[in-house]
Amino acid sequence: MAVFDQNHRHKLNTEVKLWRLCPFWQSGTSSSSSSPSSTQNRSSSNTMSFVARSLLPQRRRLRLDPPNNLYFPYEPGKQVKSAVRIKNTSGSHVAFKFQTTAPKSCYMRPPGGVLAPGESLIATVFKFVEHPENNEKLLDQKSKVKFKIMSLKVKEGLEYVPELFDEQKDQVAVEQILRVVFLDVQRPSPALEKLKRQLAEAEAEAEAVVETRKKPLAETGPKVIGEGLVIDEWKERREKYLARQQVEAVDSM
Repeated sequence: MAVFDQNHRHKLNTEVKLWRLCPFWQSGTSSSSSSPSSTQNRSSSNTMSFVARSLLPQRRRLRLDPPNNLYFPYEPGKQVKSAVRIKNTSGSHVAFKFQTTAPKSCYMRPPGGVLAPGESLIATVFKFVEHPENNEKLLDQKSKVKFKIMSLKVKEGLEYVPELFDEQKDQVAVEQILRVVFLDVQRPSPALEKLKRQLAEAEAEAEAVVETRKKPLAETGPKVIGEGLVIDEWKERREKYLARQQVEAVDSM
């Protein structure tokens, strides 16, 4: 009997130790008591996830080239030009808009627009370069003039108007703030050569747009035949209608 009691007590002690080492074996009230803490943990996790998402940088809709600066040739007393290519890298139509800290001496062409997915254009920026004070060049100084490019997701077919950005302020994103950098025209550099290429491409794109706009006008306008003979389609249709009316009048008599 003594031997049996000792074996029995040893077995009970072993079970108690296992119970303490493995509390997740418990069921019933134990599992239900742990649910509030797990819910709290999930809530805390969701809050942390939301904060993390808000701290992440917003995904850009536009890609700029150059990405950070607007390069201008340094020619005091003259109006000079810079260029930046803007491409819509999103899957929706995007409106963009320029803003500058020096609206009196700078303007953009175009000042804004709408780009389809994958579409791009080169915007030209014009700036008047003032003569420096005390004959000091601005090449080695940081210009205070800045340009801001903003974007807004829009529906397909919507035409650009500046008021879009005022009506939907909550949806407007600041894509980039570009700083002005002057280039020495007497010293060839990769940035200066790239600027010349982009300005030439911008002029070519502008000419292509003008030609495209001319074509519909030429097609929908009056037709010219022979020595300046103009045939108006509306007049032609009216004459045919009157001719039919006369025929019907004769037949009814």
